[in-house]
Amino acid sequence: MKYSVHSSAIIDEGAEIGDGSRVWHFVHICGGARIGAGVSLGQNVFVGNRVVIGDRCKIQNNVSVYDNVTLDEGVFCGPSMVFTNVHNPRALVERKDEYRDTRVWRGATLGANCTVVCGVTIGQFAFVGAGAVVTQDVPDFALMVGTPARQIGWMGAHGERLDLPLEGNARTICPHTGDVYILGEHSVSRQEAKP
Repeated sequence: MKYSVHSSAIIDEGAEIGDGSRVWHFVHICGGARIGAGVSLGQNVFVGNRVVIGDRCKIQNNVSVYDNVTLDEGVFCGPSMVFTNVHNPRALVERKDEYRDTRVWRGATLGANCTVVCGVTIGQFAFVGAGAVVTQDVPDFALMVGTPARQIGWMGAHGERLDLPLEGNARTICPHTGDVYILGEHSVSRQEAKP
């Protein structure tokens, strides 16, 4: 075993876990889960069967990653944030064949206690603030807050707010990395600084 597991964790047969990952207290990983390298699963995390978690993700305490959720590389899930997989659940109506896919792209942050309603896509390096409720797709680099979540700005890959308006045409440079961010209408692209 090339990853570390606390003795209280349950890992069902068939689960794939990458090198250097850490599985903490009371975690349950179902047999169909695929987890990348260097992943940290905090206390009381649940990972469903049809879940993919990319390399170097950090999933903090009390997060359940249900079926049909895919996290790309380097996604941060804050403490007690929530994923769903059924749009209109009822205890008395079986809807396991109606799960909706949720995709979170590379480097995105999902803040503590936020909720991601199933069927949305969250763009790369987007930042969802604590307690927000995401009900629709989130653009790359977008900063989202509130209930329902609304965009209030743009975030760089370094995790700092960018000096850009919400819309229009503008550009800025991240003082931490030197990356250039270019706003064109309502989307941001990044030109990484040369090493």
